[in-house]
Amino acid sequence: MAMRSMVCFLLMAGMATAAWAQGAERSGAGEIRVAGAHMAVTRDVKANLAAIERGLRYAVAEKADILLTPECALSGYVPDFDEAGTVAALERIRAEAREAGVALALGTCYREPDGKEYDEIRFYASGGEYLGFHAKILLCARVAHRTESDEINHFNTRPLRTFDVKGIKVGGLICNDLWANPEYTPDEDSHLSQQLAEKGARIIFQAVNSGQATGAELEMNRHYHEANLQMRARAGKVWIVTVDAVSTKAGLSNQVSSGVVDPEGKWAVRVSSDKEEFFAYTIKLDGAE
Repeated sequence: MAMRSMVCFLLMAGMATAAWAQGAERSGAGEIRVAGAHMAVTRDVKANLAAIERGLRYAVAEKADILLTPECALSGYVPDFDEAGTVAALERIRAEAREAGVALALGTCYREPDGKEYDEIRFYASGGEYLGFHAKILLCARVAHRTESDEINHFNTRPLRTFDVKGIKVGGLICNDLWANPEYTPDEDSHLSQQLAEKGARIIFQAVNSGQATGAELEMNRHYHEANLQMRARAGKVWIVTVDAVSTKAGLSNQVSSGVVDPEGKWAVRVSSDKEEFFAYTIKLDGAE
């Protein structure tokens, strides 16, 4: 009888432990150290790769779990990107990240097996496993004056989804996906950050290539972008890790800061310089020690 009671106790304890573990995984309780590469993005894939590798070395030194890069950081932000060079560079940085034990949220243009080109964030686990990609959804076109060069005419999209990184549910958004700039968004603002929050994402990784400006134009665009970052983080009660591309044009600056915004809409870390810079921050989610 005593033996039977002990067996029942152990079974119940095991079931309770399993249920607790599943609940912890669903809630995303824990912590993750994120790193971002605030870097220049050009048509030169080799130069882009070198900058990402510098970011990876920084992430390793900072003991980060995952590295985020800007939009199209590897391929360059152009529809006629060097496909072969991008594929080769992708395999190299993936192997290096795997060896370093760092996950990736990597911005790049890429031609998928379906033959279509996408503006993507490609997610890789720390062991190098490919987790899938987020394709930019709110593709840009100048609303007042549409042209053939608008990215909406060159890239395709896929449905919004989430990913599991270090047992935490996360999402990816690319630049305009988050703020739906009314001058460049012919489609409706579908509040993608809120959708990700409703899907259970605790952290959103946003890869940005905001363009360059100066003077009053820069001030207005920065206010718009950063107010959206802060208010949408607060609305969804999510962390947002964001990285913009550094301006490559003399006298012009990128139009949004890079860094981490907390679920109250406050900057936990912020980088807004016109030079290459990296940052790291430990996000502690509800339920973490």
